[in-house]
Amino acid sequence: MENRMVIDGKKLASDIISDLKKLSKPNKILAAILVGSTGSPQAAQSKSFLRQKELMAKELGIVFELFQFGDEILEEDLISEIKKIGADPEIGGLIVQLPLPPHFNRDTVLAAINPKQDIDALTPESQKFVSPLPVEVVKDILQTRDYELKTKVIAVVGRGFLVGKPMADWLRGKCKELIIFHSKSDLSKIREADLVITAVGKGGLIKPEMLKPGAGVIDFGYSLCDETCNMKHETDTKKIHGDLDVSSFKLHDLSFYTPTPGGTGPILVAEIFKNFYKLNSL
Repeated sequence: MENRMVIDGKKLASDIISDLKKLSKPNKILAAILVGSTGSPQAAQSKSFLRQKELMAKELGIVFELFQFGDEILEEDLISEIKKIGADPEIGGLIVQLPLPPHFNRDTVLAAINPKQDIDALTPESQKFVSPLPVEVVKDILQTRDYELKTKVIAVVGRGFLVGKPMADWLRGKCKELIIFHSKSDLSKIREADLVITAVGKGGLIKPEMLKPGAGVIDFGYSLCDETCNMKHETDTKKIHGDLDVSSFKLHDLSFYTPTPGGTGPILVAEIFKNFYKLNSL
């Protein structure tokens, strides 16, 4: 029997891709830029994310091209490379994989992307054309539940650039009350929330018993369990976890939640390609 509590991100992503296949395919290249030493754990994680995007591009018949640069590249040279790649008329979308190494100014680098090629919608200029990806993911999920935001108390856990900030910006004025937590906040007030959107990247940070009975959880968190992992009974240090502790029997008190992996991640990748199609139809 289907578990209606668990949001199947792979199914939602598949539906998005099926709809895109019905449209005229952009005859353009999707370019991705990866910066950093190849042997670092961060680079391995970034390559994994890019591989998912490459596989979905292949499914849609879109050419995917990766440009990789080492830590030693100067910021002004990276900006020059981004502009050079973007100037190629064959390029229809450009991803700068985040996070960048710490010595780069993220906002300065991202500003070098042509707004009409920024399929991640990471700058105010690009958001004039397409929406931030996490916002679209939440819309996709809530649509499956006929969820009415204006009567709900919503909690956003994490104030990060990629998820927390755009989510909070979008939710303001759309819900009954918006509560924003950072990663080290006292989370006791989270029990007031009808919906929790979390993106801290700390496995098991949120226990189901901390939440209001019947709450929903949309989990963008992504981490490998290690010695600081908060997951109950977890011993596998190679296993990927979200912020929500899914090892608890109290999950039955929730109305719905996204698993990790297989929840928000596949939908995010699918929404990247929806933005690619939108930007190339302007």
